[in-house]
Amino acid sequence: MSWLYEPEPGQNDLDETDVRVRPNPKGNKPRTKKRPEYAEAPLGLVLGVDVGRYRVLIDGEDRVVNATMGKELRKTGAVVGDRVALAGDTSETEGALARVVRIEPRTSLLRRSADDSDQVERVIVANATQMVIVVAIANPEPRTRLIDRYLAAAYDAGLKPILVITKTDLANPDDFLANFAGLSIPVVLNRSDKPALPQLRDLLAGQTSVFVGHSGVGKSTLVNSLAPHAMRATGGVNVVTGRGRHTSSSVRAIRLDESFNGGWIIDTPGVRSFGLGHVKPENLLRSFEDLYQVIETCPRDCSHSADAPDCALDEAIEAGTLGTSGAARVDSLRRLIQSIANNSSE
Repeated sequence: MSWLYEPEPGQNDLDETDVRVRPNPKGNKPRTKKRPEYAEAPLGLVLGVDVGRYRVLIDGEDRVVNATMGKELRKTGAVVGDRVALAGDTSETEGALARVVRIEPRTSLLRRSADDSDQVERVIVANATQMVIVVAIANPEPRTRLIDRYLAAAYDAGLKPILVITKTDLANPDDFLANFAGLSIPVVLNRSDKPALPQLRDLLAGQTSVFVGHSGVGKSTLVNSLAPHAMRATGGVNVVTGRGRHTSSSVRAIRLDESFNGGWIIDTPGVRSFGLGHVKPENLLRSFEDLYQVIETCPRDCSHSADAPDCALDEAIEAGTLGTSGAARVDSLRRLIQSIANNSSE
């Protein structure tokens, strides 16, 4: 009789159902890439971000919790204005830390780059509906080309632009505003000693408005007038350089009172430059509303540059149909197109 195993008649000699299998030391349940959907997770609004910690206002509750970013979302992250889903400890216990497990779909996204040569987008704010461009008529002097950049970023993000001129008690803004006479955007004149609160209340009611502006233009002072509880730090202008001092160091969402019908302000730090490396050259035309109808009459494939043959912009300047500021507006557009085109081809 052989010592080898011999199957019974009619049985498969390859049957191994009786073989004992040693358990998986890492667990019997195989890993899966499917992650929980957190359908019942509470939602909230990101009010601020500080060193990887997110301050989130829970929907329907008047309380703010601290949260960190879930592992799956760390590469993208959330920004102020994002609506997020939370898991973990969402209580008000001291030291409690929730976890952001989902970012809700965004309705808008305001971005900028360090300069026009930088193709890396820096997301500033999510889900805003308006951009309030704050400019001082004096101390520091206004910069029309910076405003053109803000307008291009606003239209690229799908935001309605509003222009607020501060310190109008120091100088007459009429000559400056002539540069933008052809644009159909709201303009608010604001005195240092008498903020234009009624007009601003009408424009900001029911909206999420992101405030942008050069350092020292009085943006934080204006925000404090609209929302006294915000207590944003304010500062003056350097008497040597004529430049504003940075006071607000972070983006922050601020809820306005009941008279604003659910309106929010998102205050941003003052900047001296606003890169548009992420904006396509053709999208710049939307922000130059006063020149757009002229551009439509240009020859096909016209680059609109200074050396473009038969460009309708040159014909309009020569004919004087663009007004006293027409040449400067065309020059600003061409500088932006050229800057972005040069850097996108590198």
